[in-house]
This record gives sequence, structure tokens and C-alpha cells, in this order.
Amino acid sequence: MPTEILMPALSPTMEEGTLAKWLVKEGDTVSSGDILAEIETDKATMEFEAVDEGVIGKILIEDGSEGVKVNTAIAVLLEEGESADDIDTSAPAKAAAPASDAGSSQAPAEAASKPAEASAAPAAPQAGDGSRIFASPLARRIAADKGVDLAALKGSGPRGRIVKADVEAAQPGTKAAAAPATAAPASTSAPAPAAAPTGPDTETVKRMYEGRGYEEVTLDGMRKTIAARLSEAKQTIPHFYLRRDIKLDALLAFRSQINKQLEARGVKLSVNDFIIKAVANALQQVPDCNAVWAGDRVLKLKPSDVAVAVAIEGGLFTPVLKDADMKTLSALSTEMKDLAARARERKLAPQEYQGGTFAISNLGMFGIDNFDAIVNPPHAGILAVGSGVKKPVVDAEGNLSVATVMSVTMSVDHRVIDGALGAELLKAIVENLENPVTMLA
Repeated sequence: MPTEILMPALSPTMEEGTLAKWLVKEGDTVSSGDILAEIETDKATMEFEAVDEGVIGKILIEDGSEGVKVNTAIAVLLEEGESADDIDTSAPAKAAAPASDAGSSQAPAEAASKPAEASAAPAAPQAGDGSRIFASPLARRIAADKGVDLAALKGSGPRGRIVKADVEAAQPGTKAAAAPATAAPASTSAPAPAAAPTGPDTETVKRMYEGRGYEEVTLDGMRKTIAARLSEAKQTIPHFYLRRDIKLDALLAFRSQINKQLEARGVKLSVNDFIIKAVANALQQVPDCNAVWAGDRVLKLKPSDVAVAVAIEGGLFTPVLKDADMKTLSALSTEMKDLAARARERKLAPQEYQGGTFAISNLGMFGIDNFDAIVNPPHAGILAVGSGVKKPVVDAEGNLSVATVMSVTMSVDHRVIDGALGAELLKAIVENLENPVTMLA
């Protein structure tokens, strides 16, 4: 029976996408790893790879189709011995597990949360612990005929996928060892919180402005995701805020000196590069803050993975600089410029903007003196950075002078970080920035 190719979930937040462009046509022969199409997710335009070999028998979703739900059939793949005459348009074909380098590590959404046409396809095999088993349709069919439990096999195909040769090499009747029973976390039995009101509906709002000129702007996937996550953050995360002023004169002088030495290498450090390094080091100095909220527990991370907000047209990305505490300022600067450039082109892979424990949002370059940022779950905090401006200050001896001062506000998830602990983290960030030489130690 022909196999359906399903709309993949190429990011954890993706519920639907735009099938931007098919790179194959009906009748083309494809192999595992071939690029089938370009798909616009809520974050980026990504390539979608084939996971099975065969012939494209029918394309079900045309180029440019928007709002295609995850797990919707988008094409039909014919295997050896099958032809277009075998395609039955009155009943769903069996489903092929969509996978790519970006999406294969993400567990598929539960069928119950998907539309009827997506959930009509038979479920993919699962291991005893409930995890997904990736196997080609041909391998699944042979395994059923031989009585082989796919959970007992180790796949030799792309990304560990079980293929025909793996099943044929197994002894008939091979079974996986029973997995030990584990107690489910207490939180799994708790009822889901009721959805909070999201405000008046579209028609109500439009009636309020009837007779007034306006332009109706349809939300794209990114803006829908941003709206949902920010609403979730403000409704579920108990925010509190800590504010400090930072004297930048020593940092600016140090930066100027280093940039002269780096000029021959084509590297120019920004103040933001120093802020990233200061936050990364502070998370190592106050390790209890290097954590994320995980529903019924807190995960304390060892590396300093720092996310940095990058504004793009229609939204923003937060690419993550992994192991930022271990990298030099010049390495951080080069990596940040690359991530920011690809973010603006929507060319980041999911693993480049997922994760991190703490974020930085810098609006100083727009002339903003100070602001409060919203914590991006599951992060424990975010540092909102304002512009550096010259202000009168009083030094330790009581003398009045002028200094370049930058205001910062740290928004913190109180479930992860208490007030005194947050104050300790912000103090470490301030000391790192006011004594920049120490960040090179």
C-alpha cells in the first residue's frame, strides 16, 4: 500500500507551516536524505528530507500552501512494485514518519491533539517506555511478517532508523527485553490548568472600530508563536525584577584598547559581547542560578548557555551561545555576528535557538534607557539592557564626577531563583562589567 509523507514538526512549537516549495515532482525517484521540499515554520524556512526511498506518486499539497497542520499528508510515496494506480484517494494510505536533521529528535505530537485527517493514519511503533521507534514502512512490514519486535533492533539507517536489512538480519520472533516499571511523576496526574481568557474575539474588536480606517494584518506563524509564548510567560511565571546601574567607563577604555589589538584580525568587540561574557561567567560564579524550570523540578545546568534576543522583521529570535563561559570575547563576538545574520535571514536550525538558561535583551542601541523584559520559558531569567549615558555620580570619597552609566533590569522566575540569590547573580554581572579585565582570567 502506498505511503503518505506527512507534514513534519520541524520545531517544538510548530503546529502548522507553509509548504513553500516542492523540490521534487510526481514521478521522481527519491532516496533517504534527499531534499523534498522547503517548509516555512514558525521560526525559519527549512529543508525537509526524505527518510525512505521510493517514487513520488502524488503531491497532495501544492507550493505556497499556508496553514498546513503537522501530520497532514502532503504527498504519497510509492515503494518497489507499487504504481500510481495503487493510490486510493478514498482512504488514507499508511503514514511514513516524517523526519529531518532538524525534526527527527522531536517527539511527534499526540494524535488526539491533531485534526481528524492527520490522526486517521496508523500510529508509529513505540518502545516499551513510550518513545518513538523510527523504522521505514518496508522494515515495519517485514518485521510484522517475521514476528520481530522493532524495539529489539538497532537501526543502521540515517539517524538510527531501522531499515530493511536490519529486520532481515534479525532472528524470527526476536523480542525486546521488558523495560522496568517506573513511577510517573506526581505532576502527570494533575489536571491541566484552564485556559486563561485571551481578550475579545476578532469580530468584537472589528465592531468596535467600525467606520474607522484600518488595515487588517494576518498573523504569520512566528507572530502567533510569540503571542502564545508571551501570554504563557506572563500568566504562568511569577516574575520579579532587580535593577542596577553599571559604570561603563573602565569597560569602554578596555574595549578600545583590545579592539586596536584585534583590528588586524578583523574582529571588533561590542559592548554586548562583554555583556554576554559577563552573564556567562556570573552563571558559573552563582551556579544555583544556572537553572531552568522543568514543570515539577528544577534542572541545574553545568555549562553557561546564554540566549541573546535578535530583532528581525515580524518578530525575534533568541539564538543560544553554548559554553559561553569557556569562549574568548573574540570567539563570542564572531559567533554572535554569525548567529544574528542568519537569524535575520531565518536560516537558524532549531538547535541553534533552543535551550539556554538565561537570556539577554539589549535595546540600548535604540536609545532606550531602561525597560523590563519577559522571561522566556523555561529560562530562569533575562537581563534587559539599556543604553549607556553620561550621568553625574558621586564617588566613594564623596566627590561629584561624570560617568557613563548603563541601567539594567533582571527579570527572574521566582520559582527557580529567590530574591537574595537573584541579587547575588546581578551583583556578579555588575562586578564583571565594571572590572572587565577579570573576565579574561
